[in-house]
Amino acid sequence: MTAWMTILGIVVFVVGLLFSIAWHELGHLSTAKLFGIRVPQYMVGFGPTLFSRKKGDTEYGIKAVPLGGYIRMIGMFPPGDDGRLQARSTSPWRGMIEDARSAAFEELQPGDEKRLFYTRKPWKRVIVMFAGPFMNLVLAVVIFMSVLMGFGINTTTTQVGAVQDCVVAASAKTDKCPASAKDSPAKAAGLKAGDKIVSFNGRAVPDWGTLQDQIRDTTGPATLVVERDGARKTLHADLIENKVAKTDGHGGYVPGQYVSAGFLGFTPASGIVQQSFGQSVDRMTGMVQQGVESLVNLPGKVPDLWNAAFNGGERKQDSPMGVVGAARVGGEVFSLDIPPQQRVATMLFLVAGFNLSLFLFNMLPLLPLDGGHIAGALWESVRRFLARVVRRPDPGPFDVAKLMPVAYVVAGIFICFTLLVLVADVVNPVKLTG
Repeated sequence: MTAWMTILGIVVFVVGLLFSIAWHELGHLSTAKLFGIRVPQYMVGFGPTLFSRKKGDTEYGIKAVPLGGYIRMIGMFPPGDDGRLQARSTSPWRGMIEDARSAAFEELQPGDEKRLFYTRKPWKRVIVMFAGPFMNLVLAVVIFMSVLMGFGINTTTTQVGAVQDCVVAASAKTDKCPASAKDSPAKAAGLKAGDKIVSFNGRAVPDWGTLQDQIRDTTGPATLVVERDGARKTLHADLIENKVAKTDGHGGYVPGQYVSAGFLGFTPASGIVQQSFGQSVDRMTGMVQQGVESLVNLPGKVPDLWNAAFNGGERKQDSPMGVVGAARVGGEVFSLDIPPQQRVATMLFLVAGFNLSLFLFNMLPLLPLDGGHIAGALWESVRRFLARVVRRPDPGPFDVAKLMPVAYVVAGIFICFTLLVLVADVVNPVKLTG
């Protein structure tokens, strides 16, 4: 049964992946057609075509390898300086430029002169290229908000899970009480497992984050109101300063780092809690910040990936994953011994996270990514604006094809990184459980 659930989880993730890719390309397709650009192909996947159908002047299809997708627009790059396609050069760098330019015009048909991508105003090209990643962002937000507000997520609450017997610094990494240790302020105040703390020093505590901040900012006498057995009870505690784990600002802790702060001495309970709209927005903001930080820190994770792939090193939970790794996690999600609705919610979170990553990654201002084309269009706008200011002739379209050598280098780096992640995902995958 577990094997079948694992396979089902993988299949569900792959379907979600294909939909996400199709959704991304639909953004490009719809805006390109809106601005009168001819689009010969709309494809989900790469490699051999499994199915295709032509409607109007566009061929729609699905290919065998579900690792991406594309639309092909006519005239992505402008002609050469003489207004025509340039002859093939013996220079490898010039050859890359001319190959890209030729590909942009290879399907040119009579009447297409006014349906070329590069002839559209820069702001229209920005919209066409931004529409794909934006669709992924919209999908991520809709899924995240639906899960957070509908299903709820496992959340640390203001309910007491356990009370610490004594005062021990978090850096000690032990639960045992030394003979000389004092009772924790929570134990001395009479706090018990199951109590729900509703206010601290006269201020309501709607969530764990608020309570945690108030506790850490307090040393000395404090008043707690708790709900116990359906009634409210007032407790008095004397908080002390202690070494506690440093928080990361997103509800988690920074491993191995500690700060001095107010200490009460209890472990909060956790449970599935539906989030309010405001809480969901806060969590979404935190996820975007974490996504940006992860993208910035990506190069620094290459050594750990290499060790995990080839030297049997530890594969960390925050290690980058590819499609294969994410699919395996999807299979593991469906095989977990948790309620079915939580399996669905976790899978949706996985698909939403994938879409958020697609958005952030594609917005990098590098060719051949969408962000590279956006940067080219914006630079063209700047050049034309400056030309008008100094009363010089219009410099014309910015020739993004001249950046193709850089694009090939960037693509080569991405391919190498993707292969490294693939090897790590196969031989040493990230796992949800030990």
